[in-house]
Amino acid sequence: MAAASWYHRDISRVVAEELLAKAGRDGCFLVRDSESVSGAYALCLLFQRHVHTYRILPDDEGLLSVQTIQGIQAKCFRTLPDLIGAYQQPNNGLVTPLLYPVHRARQAADEDSDGEDSRGGGHAASVVLAMGAGAGAWLSAPIAGRTHISQQLHQRLQEQVHSSPASDFMGFMAEYLNHNLQLDLEALRHGHPQLRHLSTALVTACRALHRRIDFTLAGLETLARVFDPPVSPRSPAREQGLLASDPDLELLLNKISTVNHLLSSLEKKVLKSLQETVSRHNLALPRVAVAPPPTKPLAVQSFEVKVGKSQRAALTVDVESGTVTITKRGSGSPEETIPQDKILQLIKYQSMQSKVRLVYDREPQRSLSRDFIFPSARKREAFCQLLQLMKIQHSNLDEPDLISVYVGTWNMGSTPPPRSLASWLTSRGLGRTQDETTACIPHDIYVIGTQENSLGDREWVEFLRASLKTLMAVDYRVVALQCLWSIKIVVLVKPEHERRISHVHTSSVKTGIANTLGNKGAVGVSFLFNGTSFGFVNCHLASGSEKTHRRNQNYSDILRSLVLGDKRLSAFDLTLRFTHLFWFGDLNYRLDMDVQDILAHITKKEFEALLAVDQLNLEREKNKVFLRFSEGDISFPPTYRYERGSRDSYMWQKFKPTGMRINVPSWCDRILWKSHPETHVVCNSYGCTDDIVTSDHSPVFATFEVGVTSQFVPKKAPGSGPEPLACIEWESIEVIVKTASRSKCYIEFHSYCLEEAQRSGENTSQSCDIPGFLKLGWSAKHLPVLNPILPDLEYLGDQHLLLSIKGVESCESYGECCIAMRSMIGSMAQQFETFLFHRGEETGSMRGWMKVRVPKDRRSTRERLYEWISFEEEDAEPAADTPTCPKPPLQRLRYPSRPLPHHEPQPWGDVEPSPAVLCRSRPRSLPEPAAGYTNPAYFIFEGVP
Repeated sequence: MAAASWYHRDISRVVAEELLAKAGRDGCFLVRDSESVSGAYALCLLFQRHVHTYRILPDDEGLLSVQTIQGIQAKCFRTLPDLIGAYQQPNNGLVTPLLYPVHRARQAADEDSDGEDSRGGGHAASVVLAMGAGAGAWLSAPIAGRTHISQQLHQRLQEQVHSSPASDFMGFMAEYLNHNLQLDLEALRHGHPQLRHLSTALVTACRALHRRIDFTLAGLETLARVFDPPVSPRSPAREQGLLASDPDLELLLNKISTVNHLLSSLEKKVLKSLQETVSRHNLALPRVAVAPPPTKPLAVQSFEVKVGKSQRAALTVDVESGTVTITKRGSGSPEETIPQDKILQLIKYQSMQSKVRLVYDREPQRSLSRDFIFPSARKREAFCQLLQLMKIQHSNLDEPDLISVYVGTWNMGSTPPPRSLASWLTSRGLGRTQDETTACIPHDIYVIGTQENSLGDREWVEFLRASLKTLMAVDYRVVALQCLWSIKIVVLVKPEHERRISHVHTSSVKTGIANTLGNKGAVGVSFLFNGTSFGFVNCHLASGSEKTHRRNQNYSDILRSLVLGDKRLSAFDLTLRFTHLFWFGDLNYRLDMDVQDILAHITKKEFEALLAVDQLNLEREKNKVFLRFSEGDISFPPTYRYERGSRDSYMWQKFKPTGMRINVPSWCDRILWKSHPETHVVCNSYGCTDDIVTSDHSPVFATFEVGVTSQFVPKKAPGSGPEPLACIEWESIEVIVKTASRSKCYIEFHSYCLEEAQRSGENTSQSCDIPGFLKLGWSAKHLPVLNPILPDLEYLGDQHLLLSIKGVESCESYGECCIAMRSMIGSMAQQFETFLFHRGEETGSMRGWMKVRVPKDRRSTRERLYEWISFEEEDAEPAADTPTCPKPPLQRLRYPSRPLPHHEPQPWGDVEPSPAVLCRSRPRSLPEPAAGYTNPAYFIFEGVP
């Protein structure tokens, strides 16, 4: 079955429909894995320009049958090829017989063209692993099916040969597949699992490896004897004449083990020998200066600012006492001291990045605002962070509203790290970095992702904890560690937050050669911080300038295969399962420009010209990867490929046996994030270090201010009578999905505020005026009224609804989306409009009208700690006491140019918005979400042909 060319494994529904549309003939078909039932299949059949999907389900005995309507006897088959063969005949219940199989495309070999992670025998491993994975299934197939196994495996081998340097090895493997595979299969079928003929083929193929290891081992032993003459670790076989190269696999493993032992012990042996020499001859070695552990950051920090047009002053922030003091320059005494509870609002100007406005209570019923201009934007951010910290420390909340998250990524280049990681862990170096006044304020959560990390798991974790303890004087706790070969992710949290972490999950995905090797892939961690879900993904994607498509495929494979988050949401796109998802690592996207031009732009710090040809940016613009993700502004030089030991020059030439390879300097190491709508997340720094030089990559860091929710406790005690209910009511929903199907659909509703998932009735209207797109509609009558478990406005304002459009027949998703309930609260229905996603692809759009009704006695709320800081464009000078915020401009669609209806934020409930509350525009660190659809067919909402 696995070798059938019409079986496309786990491709998505969208890709399957695209393949059938490209084939274009009635009766074209293919089979893929079902997305809704594990172990089942989906038979996709093209007829009259529409794709019909049939589910193929296994029964308790493993027999396969096409799902039928109730009352019709299902036909059962032992294998999938038998089923397909039967339905190639007419009059079997399908809309048309299966006539023309759509064949699976051959995939090019996916070795690392840069050779960064190449290992001896890597290509051979992919062949052997592929054979081993499928042998069990083929053995259980009918005898007739086994006659073609050799040809099928040989075809797979041929797909690898054209790009593999191991041509001699491939020759031995081809000989085995053509002549001896059947003998091993017969022996396996009779209960003899030794695979004797494969062992003989490998012994023959590995003779050259024996000679290479003999040569390397002899050199290592010679070097070891120089520093330790009496003893040298050797395998017993070597004493008997290892150079005879006895072709035995067990001996080869012993040799490899010995090489590994020598390499790992040689540095210690040399160090010990040198130390003994120094001691014996009374030589004095210079002492290594050990920096004393830094003290805790001072609670009192002072900032020089400009007030008005020319007046100078000092702003002093005392976090411990909770005060801000204003002192005019030249004045010995403070002009004014403002307690933290009198500070109403902090307004950051975006037109002038160093300017801030402080709004505070001065007299009863009267507030005053003052503008301050800092020497730099970095100083302004440090001042704002200290005020935020002061507010948090002096709040009376039992649970935090706001936490700080540090994310770091570093390709360590398979070399040990330096003794100090201070610059990396304190976000100092190049780009948007932390000011020295706030660099050593400990973050609540540290998430460290590494690639090509040669340290042991426990050793690496303890090294990080010790580094943070030295820098921050905090003994961080380990939330999770997940590793895949040399790809590692570590999550550390402050001790006081340990009890707030729950539902921790970890997962990993291999995307290396044939998706079976872990030299490339991803590791992930997810958890709940009180009521907020977090996901973190660290990945290492395919290398090579020309491997853009392969990197995109790696991303898609990771997105589809990582098992993280709430299991009840497993059918949803990974990017929708978490309140906040952070994705980072060595993404390996390169710059599409001549290397000399790149170097010239770097020298002039002309990063914008380089970002315009950055492959990741280009692929994101095409909606190929990281849909609706955000990334901080890049204002630091490319982090790859530096000369090790220095950050002064790039080592862009690489000499290989096949010739010189050019690795252009690139921003391979990136940090992106995606959050639910109407949540609070601000990127405060994004940069790289300039003093860690052990790898050809520079470490990259980003820090975030993230709003979180806690377990809500109603302020109103339950009474004796029936509790009033909040309700979510829908007036209508319209959906456009990218599909060639005519299937009826229903909507599934998920939310943590619902006791269980709910579903709608079937769509009440349906049309497909534009080929490849299906327009669906639901009226209020066919949409459920949803009752949240708690009716309080403060609770509901933090909740989100996840919606999935599913086919009635296949129960497979056509797209999912997330709707924030905050803007929908009120007595009048509000319009919403959003995109649909599925398996990392944009699959359509949804819009509709809904309202969230809250009982009148449950409408009290409070301001979150992060809501007192706002962002304002300075279009005109407002009055001194009454700062205002201009409305953001209308967003326009990219194609065609039609304005989307602009929706002002709606007040919660029936309460009028307070004049003292400013409207908040989006900070520049968060890119504006794309405001338009990229496919003209999406505009049939508006009647555009």
